[in-house]
Amino acid sequence: MIIANWKCNGSTEMILSWFEAYNIEFDFENYDFDIFIGLALPSIYLNYFDREDSQFNFAEWGVQDVDHADGARTGAISVDMLIDMECDFSIIGHSERRQIFNEDNDLIKEKLKSLNNRIMPVLCIGETKEENDKGITKDILKNQLEIVNGLELDESFTIAYEPVWAIGSGLTPEPKDINEIHKYIKDVVQSNSANNLIPSVLYGGSVTDNNAESFFKEEFVDGALVGGASLDGTTFAKIVNIFNSTKKT
Repeated sequence: MIIANWKCNGSTEMILSWFEAYNIEFDFENYDFDIFIGLALPSIYLNYFDREDSQFNFAEWGVQDVDHADGARTGAISVDMLIDMECDFSIIGHSERRQIFNEDNDLIKEKLKSLNNRIMPVLCIGETKEENDKGITKDILKNQLEIVNGLELDESFTIAYEPVWAIGSGLTPEPKDINEIHKYIKDVVQSNSANNLIPSVLYGGSVTDNNAESFFKEEFVDGALVGGASLDGTTFAKIVNIFNSTKKT
């Protein structure tokens, strides 16, 4: 599973040039079409083009956040709206939403509950540099994962482990350390969810076409949530090609 998170970037011109570049680089001949490729563009662009067109239909379409309710909530986008727009997934809990918009576990849990069994949730979790340096990464993640306690999670439920200090910094944990954390995340969710679900866990944080293979070779890394590198269609296609070839061997 590879998901592109464009964040607050993009334009109609960029979208068209991105897809042109992606389709030139993408290895269609050897592609395993069971692999989930997701695009989380700014939601305003979701219906800009015909998603059934052959140059666009390789991807699942999603958004970068969602509200847990509808009605008098100016500026919000509800789950019902996402269903109406035929969205496939929604990111929730991204560190930028937690830090800039002060979203906490209580709010993120409401978002998860509103998505569960309706649209695939991609829950972002991760520690800061200070927390990592203190050696409390697992404690922080366990706290963030408390929102799954007692929930019967849909099989599509996915987690993206994104160390806050790695996002956009060019820094990453060692692949073996990522693998250890991913196993820990799977164990925590399996132990605390009502149906003992073992979720897919993606890695995010300065993923590029130069380092992706080292992550994808790890046993418990199920893919990537790609930020800055996803803004270039050629680079994102290279990452998808690497995932396809790595996970097939």
